[in-house]
Amino acid sequence: MFAVDVASRLIHVLTAIVLLGGSTFMLLVVLPTLQSSDEATRSKIASGLRGIWKRYVHAGIALFLISGFYNYFKAMPQHKGDGLYHALIGTKIILALAVFFLASALVGRSAAFEGMRTNSSKWLTILCLLGIIIVAMSSFVKIRGIP
Repeated sequence: MFAVDVASRLIHVLTAIVLLGGSTFMLLVVLPTLQSSDEATRSKIASGLRGIWKRYVHAGIALFLISGFYNYFKAMPQHKGDGLYHALIGTKIILALAVFFLASALVGRSAAFEGMRTNSSKWLTILCLLGIIIVAMSSFVKIRGIP
């Protein structure tokens, strides 16, 4: 089981690095670069990027859910009665669901979320800030250890 525990943790952390890093790159590098392009070019490049990035987002969400719930259920017995742990992890899960929604809406094709894609800078900023909060909470919980 030790190898599965290490693999699950590694998958979870690497997925966070790729998805949060990719989202931050989009926000800080890609979007400002696209703003200097004409509308037709911007639309074509953004559409191409979304098509590729969508695969990583969807695979990443699946990996997060699988590894995250495995890690949580593995850690639950060690934190029985630890209210702070459960409060922080519960909050982390809720924030992660919000991040999954935002990421899916930004790479999707649904007309209902076209407004979000049009204003992607705002929504990517929110997504990245939530991601940073999640990483901070996770770091605290991990370093805090088992009381």
